[in-house]
Amino acid sequence: MIIYGVALLAVCTLAGVIIGDLLGVLLGVKSNVGGVGIAMILLICARLYMHRHGGMSKECEFGVGFWGALYIPVVVAMAAQQNVVTALHGGPVALIAAIGSVLLCGCTIALISRSHKGDPLPDEPLDQGVSIAPAGGR
Repeated sequence: MIIYGVALLAVCTLAGVIIGDLLGVLLGVKSNVGGVGIAMILLICARLYMHRHGGMSKECEFGVGFWGALYIPVVVAMAAQQNVVTALHGGPVALIAAIGSVLLCGCTIALISRSHKGDPLPDEPLDQGVSIAPAGGR
């Protein structure tokens, strides 16, 4: 069911925003630090956990995939609303947090892609119902 995808996305988003706000308070920055990125990582981890432990039906997996794909434009829209110049004037903490979150996300993606050994794709048959007449033939 697609509604499970919405519920999982909402929980991950709320948790990411709360953790991002807490990081902002701990670092002395008056804004959310990496909350959207944290929410995306939580969504990926929750989906993988549910898939491995059999807690995700085909419909639920479709819903999570659908809303996960829509989540990227939301992240871009939220990032476009942030004032980067003000964050950089706030001190080097914002720059360090930005670089750290990018590195952490990159390492997480690399770890996930290296740890998941999927089945190889089947070979496609060469003849797909299209016949090509030889040159000079009928």
